[in-house]
Amino acid sequence: MGTRVSYPVEVKMKAIEMRLAGVPVKEVMEELNIRNYTQLKKWMSWYRNGELHRLKQPVGKQYTFGKGPEYENETAKLQVENRYLKQQIEGLKKVRRVGEEVAPKVVIQLVEDLKGTIPVGVICRHLGVGRSSYYRWKMNADNQTEKEIRNRQIGDLCKQHKFRYGYRKITALYPGVCEKTVQRVMQKYGWQCRVKVKKRKRTGQPTYVAQNLLARDFTASKPFEKLVTDITYLPFGQSMMYLSNILDVYNGEIVAQTIGFTQDTVFVLDTLHQLPELPEGCILHSDQGSVYTSYAYQKAIKEKGITMSMSRKGTPADNSPIETFHSTLKSETFYLDNIYRTTNACVIQIVGEFINYYNNIRIQTKLNSQSPVKYRQLAV
Repeated sequence: MGTRVSYPVEVKMKAIEMRLAGVPVKEVMEELNIRNYTQLKKWMSWYRNGELHRLKQPVGKQYTFGKGPEYENETAKLQVENRYLKQQIEGLKKVRRVGEEVAPKVVIQLVEDLKGTIPVGVICRHLGVGRSSYYRWKMNADNQTEKEIRNRQIGDLCKQHKFRYGYRKITALYPGVCEKTVQRVMQKYGWQCRVKVKKRKRTGQPTYVAQNLLARDFTASKPFEKLVTDITYLPFGQSMMYLSNILDVYNGEIVAQTIGFTQDTVFVLDTLHQLPELPEGCILHSDQGSVYTSYAYQKAIKEKGITMSMSRKGTPADNSPIETFHSTLKSETFYLDNIYRTTNACVIQIVGEFINYYNNIRIQTKLNSQSPVKYRQLAV
């Protein structure tokens, strides 16, 4: 048995946000160093079901084990139960495609899976299928067509050789059928060769990748000695939005921020140009995103006299101060108030108000129970 990996809540939330933004699964896993796709799938399931508390559960400890999750009151419990029942009904409806009849095999399999908990008549009614049709399909289920027999035999060959063969070798073992047909069948059912999976390298190389000068040393003796920056997703408005921040490690103050609809080089340059005149030797740390390794951004960094530092790939902990801030922002605003869909204007207002509150009012224990701005003013 392999070693279990425990991912921080910040990594889980960033993975969820990237998937909501349409980032491919493979890119999310490579960027955040996630080992298994099923973990990402489970996090997304918890997010859609409103079970954000489960993102904090330790490895091997399931909140549903034994008595299930704790509810604040009976109303909260009923809301969860109603949401579950609604999802079950919606799932049944989605089985039927627009303009098409439900496939008999799908109906038979679905009824067999659910008839222990839901009456057969109720299932058929939700699927728009008569009970008599279901029983007729079930009775004739063993009468396979030539096409179904062919597909099953191709699948048996793939399984027999443990998916070591591609469609050309399977065709050689199954004469009378052309390669294209065998290839199409194997692709349809996911029976392709699983040995030596092709690894596609990203075309092009980053313009500049810096060393990790910060090395997770998140302490500073004066303002603007060490800065960290990153981009986070804001999937709460009418369209996907992005927030670019620069945080001063000295007191955790947000010294520059930009909200936009595209995360391109111009977007991060706008944030960078908000910085005041910086002391000599100032370090700015980021990940290895394409916007930070671009020629235009590196040119602007050198013009400001900043020394660049970058995280290693797949290690968000190398930039944990800004990752923690982004998690705090969403947890204490959108998630706290159950705001999952609103207008773009409201998103901009909520983020702006929180950053002002975070800098000037919200106290931090590590700053002697003072706000970042107050801490900096007293230090000066």
